[in-house]
Amino acid sequence: MYMRYFSRLFSAMAGPRPVVLSGPSGAGKSTLLKKLMKEYDSVFGFSVSHTTRKPRPGEVNGKDYHYVTREAMQAAIDGDEFIENAEFSGNLYGTSKAAVQDVQAKNLICILDIDMQGVRNIKRTDLNPIYISIQPPSMDVLEKRLRDRNTECEESLQKRLNIAKVDMELSKEPGMFDVVIINDHLDVAYVQLKETLLQEINSVKKISASS
Repeated sequence: MYMRYFSRLFSAMAGPRPVVLSGPSGAGKSTLLKKLMKEYDSVFGFSVSHTTRKPRPGEVNGKDYHYVTREAMQAAIDGDEFIENAEFSGNLYGTSKAAVQDVQAKNLICILDIDMQGVRNIKRTDLNPIYISIQPPSMDVLEKRLRDRNTECEESLQKRLNIAKVDMELSKEPGMFDVVIINDHLDVAYVQLKETLLQEINSVKKISASS
């Protein structure tokens, strides 16, 4: 019953094929995503996730995340308002149906920035996105990037590193992702990302030009 409901949901979502962007914290997803959105602001729409964690310095509610209370988010999850959700370091994260529908209704390519658990959840639906994994060149590089942020305690950082190890291994599973991009050099990784999405980008541009 649960999965049939999602099948009907996504079959009804007319619009460009969405993109699932995944990878461990510190791999560079956010930086690549911002570059993509800046260059193609009339092509992509970002699915803004919900979270119960507090905003980091510079983050904006409704743009980076929808920052909500645990009570409010749990109520929405219980009400089947989310496509996927997960808990990390004591905080809930998730993608609401409304967030995806809002983007696709504008004939934009919806980008979903989600973790591996979310990837597995979406693979059980009819959403049919392009699955892209952004990975660091090594655990050492990832640890340095996370430490340079200086945004969390040692215990939280170690949790992120442990999850990243699992993430990096899972990204190698055949069929898990359409493309795995190793973000060693940002400009090179960005070119790879654009090449992967070029066909969808051009399709949206043609539709926009003819409308």
